[in-house]
Amino acid sequence: MQLTVTGLSKRFAREWIFRDLTHTFRAGTATAILGPNGAGKSTLLNTLSGQLLPSAGIVAYEHQGAAVAVEEIPGYLAYAAPYLELIEELTLTELLHFHTRFKPLRTGFTPEKLISLVYLEKSRHKLVRDFSSGMKQRLKLALALYAEAPLLLLDEPTTNLDRSGVAWYLEHVEATLAGRTVLVSSNVPEEYDFCQHQLLITDFGAKAAR
Repeated sequence: MQLTVTGLSKRFAREWIFRDLTHTFRAGTATAILGPNGAGKSTLLNTLSGQLLPSAGIVAYEHQGAAVAVEEIPGYLAYAAPYLELIEELTLTELLHFHTRFKPLRTGFTPEKLISLVYLEKSRHKLVRDFSSGMKQRLKLALALYAEAPLLLLDEPTTNLDRSGVAWYLEHVEATLAGRTVLVSSNVPEEYDFCQHQLLITDFGAKAAR
């Protein structure tokens, strides 16, 4: 999927988060969205995903040569972020069967295989609310990485992960990059070393745009 961004700007009240961003995120590439905490990286991802309306400018989406309307983007999108919540009242098995009704997994993958991939075999009947923060983050990542979706957005993907969890992320993100457009919001180099491109959000801040 290709995203063509023209003059994109977002503000809350009188404060501009970013302004006049013009960029093309080409199909099959991985881009790191960089900048300090609070600079607007998450806001940009949420705007590119269609969850937030821009204050100015446009985002045009294209998949396999055909235009995609913004209201159709959820069907093409996989998104993992610490602030995106899981349904914690369900067991792991129940959650996976519910989630994959709306966001199918890649060909050859099943909920049971995903449970094995995240090393949660012993927790398949455990309520998600009783998972540790690291277990929840691995689950969020697995649901995004192994979704049948050409657009993958990852916001601070190693939050709450220990060293083995970070190693798991790096192994599985690289295994699922092919054919996808990937955007990673981060200020931790280890999280985005695989990205071919970088975009510094502060280059499009209010001061930069004046």
